Amino acid sequence: MSDQPKVVACIDGSGAAVTVCDYAAWASQRLQAPLELLHVLDHSQSPAHSDLSGNIGLGSREHLLVELAELDEKRGRLLREQGKSLLEAAARRVRTDGVESPLTRQRHGELVDTLRELEGEIRLLVMGRQGEVSDSLARHVGSHLENVIRTLHRPILVTTGEFSLPRSLMLAFDNSPSTRKGLELLAESPLFAGLSIHLLMVGSDNEDARNALNAAQQHLQQAGLQVTTALRDGEVESVLLAYQRDENIDLIVMGAYGHSRIRQFLVGSTTTGMLRNTQCPLLLLR
Repeated sequence: MSDQPKVVACIDGSGAAVTVCDYAAWASQRLQAPLELLHVLDHSQSPAHSDLSGNIGLGSREHLLVELAELDEKRGRLLREQGKSLLEAAARRVRTDGVESPLTRQRHGELVDTLRELEGEIRLLVMGRQGEVSDSLARHVGSHLENVIRTLHRPILVTTGEFSLPRSLMLAFDNSPSTRKGLELLAESPLFAGLSIHLLMVGSDNEDARNALNAAQQHLQQAGLQVTTALRDGEVESVLLAYQRDENIDLIVMGAYGHSRIRQFLVGSTTTGMLRNTQCPLLLLR
């Protein structure tokens, strides 16, 4: 297996899996990075192995204990086979999208723990907004996703809806060290080459803000990117979502943590609000 950092796509049985495959394939090809499809068989789905021999009335019923163990083993085997089938279907999908040799991996355990263990191999993580449990809720944010966002120190692309080829993106810019690093990523990464860039700052219109925006715009223009800037006052989440809708933005890019008004959104209830209400994918930078 290649030591090159990979685009890793989290695959499950939810309706979001197809979109995850499509965006992961797009990112893999633009980054010229290997694509790995990952399915994690969560402990909550796995059979619970219990020692019932000491329970009242069960100690002498060896046949019942054997039958329970056999049922647990059969259920575990079926879940593993289902996971392998999901990975095979995902591999077919990304091959159709143009990825010639996708990697597949099935792991047992908690998703967050697994991703933390694999973090050194990840260049970009792609996850759907919903998981299997929450799939019936149109805009429900999966608990696994929130935990991963708070734990992992890698860029995370959160997908929504159906795949749409990104042609424009919006960087929520606040002139912090985190978003200045985001500027460097936009300027250097082939993931964003050729996309129309919108720098949106939320806050008061003053000279410092304008100077910061102009400097950021010039930096990206020197890298050959097409850049538009905007400064809006108001509540962060509503301003970002309104701009995305009005300008038909295909991808929102944001820093994940910090103390500024924009980056605070990922600490507390605004996290869920932004993830729930965005109509386009959200790329979170750590």
